[in-house]
Amino acid sequence: MKLQLQDIPRVKTITKEDFIKHYYKPQKPVVIERFIEDWPAYSKWNLDYMKSVAGDKTVPLYDDRPVDYKDGFNEPHAKMKMRDYVDLLKKEPTRYRIFLWNILKEVPQLQKDFSYPNFGIRLMKGLPMLFFGGEDSYTFMHYDIDLANIFHFHFEGKKQIILFDQKQNKYLYKVPHSLITREDIDFSNPDFKKWPALQHAKGYTTELNHGEVLYMPEGYWHYMKYVTPGFSMSLRSIAKRPKNLSKALYNIFIMRHFDNIMRRIKGQNWIDWKNEKAITKTNNYLKNL
Repeated sequence: MKLQLQDIPRVKTITKEDFIKHYYKPQKPVVIERFIEDWPAYSKWNLDYMKSVAGDKTVPLYDDRPVDYKDGFNEPHAKMKMRDYVDLLKKEPTRYRIFLWNILKEVPQLQKDFSYPNFGIRLMKGLPMLFFGGEDSYTFMHYDIDLANIFHFHFEGKKQIILFDQKQNKYLYKVPHSLITREDIDFSNPDFKKWPALQHAKGYTTELNHGEVLYMPEGYWHYMKYVTPGFSMSLRSIAKRPKNLSKALYNIFIMRHFDNIMRRIKGQNWIDWKNEKAITKTNNYLKNL
């Protein structure tokens, strides 16, 4: 048995009017296959190019270890020179990923390789972020703290994507006071005996290839697995729907700080309590179906 996933719709290109009408307003994901072929990045951006322009930069690395109470919010697990990291990606599978790397700050010349597309919604121009990963590395199922509209541009190789909207929260074993599901769920091959509620979750899936753009609507859960080594860039637009905007403000100004305080006070017991609560709350809902 597999997750209930439908293929994310695909279009070759799209006008801003059609994007707003068919995807932004109804908050549905879409893959745009040939939107950035006029960008210099389309032909230039690959791992070797990133090594050449940013090889001496020290980059933050993350892996798939469980959250520890001693870890700060988005605190990296290791650091490495970009040249060494690219060499590692090409040499062998690795769990190390680069997460939320701001290219405006780190390598300003890369700004010349892309432009901010006009999708009919305002993009935040100070936050273009890069994400890198090795073969079979993945992100935990999560949603972004600001519940932003996200445009995810993929470069080199293939990347598996699984998405769920916020209506599926009750089936996903969401960890309270956080932005993740249980970290021991393998969304590529879930164990339904251990996680029975997942059978009821309805989501989307696709594989991204070089040059393709994925639109993820506000607050969508996303799991991303690198089928081959590669990297992506995300551009974002703040949440426009009042419910999502208020939730984003709560996450940023209250939830995040409350969670950090509880980690300091209760230590690993806080993490363990949250993980257990994710199971009991989901299973209680399942009983009432």
